[in-house]
Amino acid sequence: MKKLGVLASAALLFFILSTYSEGGLGVIIASSQGKDRAAEGAKSIELSFWTLGNMNFDELAEAYMKEHPDIRITVRSNGDQITHHNNLTIALAAGSGAPDIFQLEIGYMERFMRAEDKFYNLNDLGAKHVQDQYLDWKWAEGASTDGTFQLGLPADIGPMVAYYRADLVEQAGLPADPASLSEAIDTWDKFITVARQYTEQTGKPFVDSWESLLNAVRYQTAGVLHNSQLDDTLIGDVNPQLKKAYDLTVLGIREGWIGESALLSSEWREGLRSDSFAFIPGASWTLDYLKLHAPETSGQWRIAQLPEGSGNWGGSFFVLPKEGNHPEEAYAFIEWLASKEIQIASLRAKGLMPSILEAYDDPQFLHYQDDFLGGQSPGVEFVKAVQHIEAVQYDPLPHQTEAYLKEALRNVQVREADPEVEWQAALEKFRRFTLRS
Repeated sequence: MKKLGVLASAALLFFILSTYSEGGLGVIIASSQGKDRAAEGAKSIELSFWTLGNMNFDELAEAYMKEHPDIRITVRSNGDQITHHNNLTIALAAGSGAPDIFQLEIGYMERFMRAEDKFYNLNDLGAKHVQDQYLDWKWAEGASTDGTFQLGLPADIGPMVAYYRADLVEQAGLPADPASLSEAIDTWDKFITVARQYTEQTGKPFVDSWESLLNAVRYQTAGVLHNSQLDDTLIGDVNPQLKKAYDLTVLGIREGWIGESALLSSEWREGLRSDSFAFIPGASWTLDYLKLHAPETSGQWRIAQLPEGSGNWGGSFFVLPKEGNHPEEAYAFIEWLASKEIQIASLRAKGLMPSILEAYDDPQFLHYQDDFLGGQSPGVEFVKAVQHIEAVQYDPLPHQTEAYLKEALRNVQVREADPEVEWQAALEKFRRFTLRS
């Protein structure tokens, strides 16, 4: 849940810089329920839309404009998450240059929630009427604590599951069936036992990367992730789950059942295609990475459930900066963009997991059998994971916090540094950083 902060000043804003099948869009256009628009020949309403990464928003904007000929939407995409959000911070602080619509990644929600006066309250534009469609925890992450201010309309989510190579697991004498493996690792203690057994049998790491494991455990939390304020409250005191994630990751590094490749690196991608590791804790969107970088392993991967539930890694919201002069039209577009039909279209086009409950009953989502997964239905496993996720409150500067934590773990892995010394050093760096703020 979000704690509604004091209205951010320009000084604070400056400080925190640090398919669908053929014809599918035609079906979406025909079924959309947009407002009646001005007669042909009237002046077009221009909307600017800043998006994040390689998604299908260009095509969706084109579809919307065909249905609403008086609306012109200009889409600008940025693949760098930090730059994307810092560009908005700069524009808001300067008082000019912000777009009408902005795609906000969940990790940056707290930063911009503190600048509430710079955004339209979506509740004033009709958001309350669609609230019941969305997952409760997803809606809550885009709202003030009392629910009176809604900063973002929910888009995709990133439930975490366990991707694994069934052939390698079976060769190691471990249960390779998804249900059996899920049961064998349903607690983190049992997971450690399985990981050790795999490494003893094969001489190779079980888990792909320490960063993957760290994320899997730390996102299994509710409430504050690292630190809810720019103060000296230590992250370990606020969220014990973070220390649990750190300790478990350290254990895997020191015992050798975690691989040495950096997540998403060229070495990691090569590992996908070989037998370098067998297990990846990842989000729903990780499946597309596997298909892209290891197509030759099709049919060998499966999905199991993570120990002790799931967490959410990634996902986004649509927000409306107040510099926009057409909030009603901008809201009508994002409500359409975040609707069930369009979220399902984005799932088919880009693998984006919907945040709308009814989408999970869609037969094309729930019963789709993926040959890459040996005929397993990924939708079934993703829905199981979603049931265990709770709302998380991110800190205003999460990437700085993560940088200290990851530096400590790199030192443990590369330099064989003392884990407790590194943990305390990370807390001290964090404390000094927040006191300077």
